[in-house]
Amino acid sequence: MNSAPSRERHDLPRRPARLGFAGTLARWTRRIVAGVVLLAAALVLGTAVRVWQVARIDDTSTADAIVVLGAAQYSGTPSSVFEARLEQAYKLYERGVAPEVITVGGKQEGDEYTEAASGKNYLISRGVPADSITAVEEGSDTLLSIEAVSEAMGAQGIDSAVLVSDPWHSLRTRTMARDAGLEAWTAPTRQGPAVFTRESQLHGIARETGALIWYQLTHFSADFPYTAGQ
Repeated sequence: MNSAPSRERHDLPRRPARLGFAGTLARWTRRIVAGVVLLAAALVLGTAVRVWQVARIDDTSTADAIVVLGAAQYSGTPSSVFEARLEQAYKLYERGVAPEVITVGGKQEGDEYTEAASGKNYLISRGVPADSITAVEEGSDTLLSIEAVSEAMGAQGIDSAVLVSDPWHSLRTRTMARDAGLEAWTAPTRQGPAVFTRESQLHGIARETGALIWYQLTHFSADFPYTAGQ
């Protein structure tokens, strides 16, 4: 006679076991960690997409100056990376994009020439008048170079610049230039080691994604080694 009620009691749904404080804390910790990981992944992916998008922009609007970001030079001879940037600046100058070219960059210990001086000499050899080139011989990284250019342009009473570098470098240089008070846009080189291969392109995007995120978080310099070729 008691078997039916007993079956009914066994058929009742079981209440879930309480996790307790430690279990609840562990569960929420896992959720928070997962959320942080997803946000970080979205930040990295979004920044990489922006680096790629701005790399494709080629704005040749007229400006006060064409600014060439420095790269390695060897005893006054620009590296292949630097030469590609200088050739782009030369083409822009010939098209009348700006009446002045500004080369920028200091030198490593033991170097005889600065990046800015070697860049100026290269452009003179290509036919750009010396009095149309300003060599800002300062800057050991992108941020310091941009700040030096901003100061030099301010002394001249000018503030608009078309920035020339590698495509993947464009977003970070533009961001830094605008933060430094310049009206800046980009017309990067489309030749040289930075764009030769798929590997160099992916390396450039990854490098600039990390460097830009670091700059936006800290506003400190963040130039990582460039290995696509010299």
